[in-house]
Amino acid sequence: MGSFVFVLIVSLMIPSIMIVFGIVFTLFPPKEINSFYGYRTTMSMINKDTWKFAHLYCGKIWIVVGAVILILSVLTVLFLKGSDDNITGIAGIIIIIIQTVILILSVIPVEMALRKNFDREGKRK
Repeated sequence: MGSFVFVLIVSLMIPSIMIVFGIVFTLFPPKEINSFYGYRTTMSMINKDTWKFAHLYCGKIWIVVGAVILILSVLTVLFLKGSDDNITGIAGIIIIIIQTVILILSVIPVEMALRKNFDREGKRK
């Protein structure tokens, strides 16, 4: 039972972080372009307009995607309740890998939206 609870808690971390940062990026995007905090890519850091756009767009994606993978992860872990600790542990690792890949891939739609809405100098199309 201990590994089940651990896997359940760990599988909630990435989607919860996505949802929280999605809300923060949407409601309170970093005011200044910086290399410490925020959605930092070459395209997003061109000017304040691209910076704000990227945070709003990324925030919306993270809220929706985070909620979906949170629900799917919890359902998957609940399905494993009562399973062998090794199976639960391996499934937990797979869940976290999938969540991490989804988090990384969320950059793609944001960058596509930036390129659709801005030219290379950061001027709106």
